[in-house]
Amino acid sequence: MIAVKISLKTMNDIEKQQRFVFLRADGWSFVRIAEELQVSKTTCVNWSRKFQFDIHNHQTILREHLAEKWLSNVEARINNIGEQLKKIETELAKRDVSSLSTGHLFSLADSLRRQLKREIGPMKFTTPISEIPKAEFVDEVHDWQP
Repeated sequence: MIAVKISLKTMNDIEKQQRFVFLRADGWSFVRIAEELQVSKTTCVNWSRKFQFDIHNHQTILREHLAEKWLSNVEARINNIGEQLKKIETELAKRDVSSLSTGHLFSLADSLRRQLKREIGPMKFTTPISEIPKAEFVDEVHDWQP
């Protein structure tokens, strides 16, 4: 704990603000961040407004990472389905079809995949108006999906 306090004393405001963005995007509360960075809760609230786009974009990057981890790409899903099909066909050759409950497993896998997609949500990045070139400006906030 002493090492943390020493490093916080040497941490400048920009480093604290960058750390704030990462902690807030990771879901930390203002109280917890204030204690961690040794700043006031009011400072955290102000930084939250000031860095709202950075926080939002970092959250999107984290969700994108989760999507890559848990929701494989089309090719990997097709390969996985193919491997499952091989296993099912091998098992079917050993079984009486009337005792098979494999459909429940496929239904559960599909349900979990939908739940993960719903939890991760759509991938959207935002940019402050001041950073949008005039030729690209459309509205107050410029959103795009990868």
